[in-house]
Amino acid sequence: MNLKTSVTKAPRANGASTAMSASGAAVIVKPVSNAIRILRHLTQTGAPERAADVARHLSINPSTCFNILRTLVAEEVVDFNALSKTYSAGLGLTRLVEHLVTQGQRLQLATPLMHELAARFGVTVTLWRRIGIDRMVLVSSESSPTDLHIGMPAGQRLPILMGASGRLFAGSLGLSDEQLRDEFDQLRWARPLSFETYMREVTRAKRRGWASDDGYFATGVLAIAAPVRDPSTGISFTVSTVMIRGDRDEAAVETLGNAVRDLAQHLETVIFRRVQALPHIPPAR
Repeated sequence: MNLKTSVTKAPRANGASTAMSASGAAVIVKPVSNAIRILRHLTQTGAPERAADVARHLSINPSTCFNILRTLVAEEVVDFNALSKTYSAGLGLTRLVEHLVTQGQRLQLATPLMHELAARFGVTVTLWRRIGIDRMVLVSSESSPTDLHIGMPAGQRLPILMGASGRLFAGSLGLSDEQLRDEFDQLRWARPLSFETYMREVTRAKRRGWASDDGYFATGVLAIAAPVRDPSTGISFTVSTVMIRGDRDEAAVETLGNAVRDLAQHLETVIFRRVQALPHIPPAR
C-alpha cells in the first residue's frame, strides 16, 4: 500500500611557538597536542575521570595535565564535577562542531529512533517536512518488521492541511477561520469530513500535543502525528505513524499518541541540536 577546503602566515607574537620550522616541516606544539589528546581520551572513554587518571593514561605530567584540564573547563569544552572531582567531555565541544553537521546528516540520525518506534508498536513511522506555505513532503519512512505494514515512499507531497499532520499545521499557520475554510474546501478526503469537525480536531491536537486522522485521508488508515518544532518554535517537521484502522482500542491509540509526541520532542534535539546550557561549575582549586 503506497500513500510518495592557501595557507597564510600570521604575525607571530613574542614567545609564541611557530607551526613550521625553517625547512617547512611541521612542529608539534606540545600543550596543544596534549589538550587534543585529553579531549579525544575523554570522548572515547565516555566516563568521567580524575585528573591523575587522565595524566597516567596519557603519560602526561600530572601538573601539566591538571592545568590543561582547568583551561579546557574554563573554555567550556570539558565539564568538571566538583563532588567527584572528575572531568568529562562537555557540551561546549558539541557546539564547536555542530555547524559541520548538515541537516540532512541530522535527519539520518532520526532513522534509528523512528525504526525503534515502528518496531515497538508495529506501525509505519514517517517524517514530513514543511515546504513553502502550502505543502509538506515526505522525507523519511520506517516500516515495522512485520508481514503486514503500510509502505509510504519518500518524496510524495501533500497539501499542508491534509491528514493528521495537517491538523497540526492548521493550528500554527496563523490563518483566520475564513482562510482555513477556503483552503479546507479545496481538499479531497477519502470520506466526508466537515470543517467544524476538522477544527475541533485541530483544537484537540493543540491541547494534547498530537493529532489523528481516522480514515479521512486514506480509507482504512489511522494516522497519528506530532509536531517537530524548530528553535523559533515553528513547526518545521511532523512525525507521523500510520496503521490499519480499527487495529487498536482508544486506550492503545492514546498510548501511541503520547509515544509519538515524545519521539517528536526527541527529534527536535536530534535535528536542531538543542543543546541545553549546564550551570557553570568553577574548576577545583
